Amino acid sequence: MTGTKEITFTKEEKSAFIRRTYGWMSLALFISSAVAWFTATAVISSQPGEAPSTLFQLLFGKSFFGIKAGGYMVLCFLEIAVVFWLTSRIQVMSVFTAVIGFLFYSVINGLTLSSIFAAYSISSIGTAFLSTGVTFLVMCIFGTVTKTDLTKFGRYLMMALLGIIIASVLQFVIGFFTGAPLAMMDFLISIASIIIFTGLAAWDAQKILKTAQMAKNNDDYKKVAILGALELYLDFINLLLALLRFTGKRKE
Repeated sequence: MTGTKEITFTKEEKSAFIRRTYGWMSLALFISSAVAWFTATAVISSQPGEAPSTLFQLLFGKSFFGIKAGGYMVLCFLEIAVVFWLTSRIQVMSVFTAVIGFLFYSVINGLTLSSIFAAYSISSIGTAFLSTGVTFLVMCIFGTVTKTDLTKFGRYLMMALLGIIIASVLQFVIGFFTGAPLAMMDFLISIASIIIFTGLAAWDAQKILKTAQMAKNNDDYKKVAILGALELYLDFINLLLALLRFTGKRKE
């Protein structure tokens, strides 16, 4: 009888997978931040009632910060479509296509994130970003070093996230038809979102570590790294928005 050859995974391959995952996530955050800042600066620089001075302001001004903001809603739906496409087709697409899709998503999300500059002060955004970074780093370290299996907690967090999505939709619908601010509901959603995405950061960090235990330097795991980066990116962005929503100082 011939023995079965044991498959081994080197430390270099594990480390490469982790570096690749967090590297893609960091790159996406940088792109989104740069796009958000550029978009907000280009659009908000024109004062209310002032004619757009650039083609960029003409195309994006009313679409993003106007009363109807139809362009903003289109981008939100486009974001959802790209995430669904990446997660459902990641196994059959090439590494190049996965990278392009991921980077495209970070650009689109940067455009939508630019709206926070119209609603919140720069100091509030900076404070929320710093708080998010520290919280995210701590939870990722915790998820990496803890011996506790977070799988069960992750499932509960995903169920809670579904509840938050449903509550947010209800809040939007009720607010749209009644015009009421629903401050208490907004407060509760913000608190719940902070707790949920803080926990998800630790869970996703642990999942990435477990995946790295069997990672090879091939196309399949390169695509898995991109998918892991997307999950971490979404945790960071949603935690940032939840903190900003809870603690941010709105512009008058």
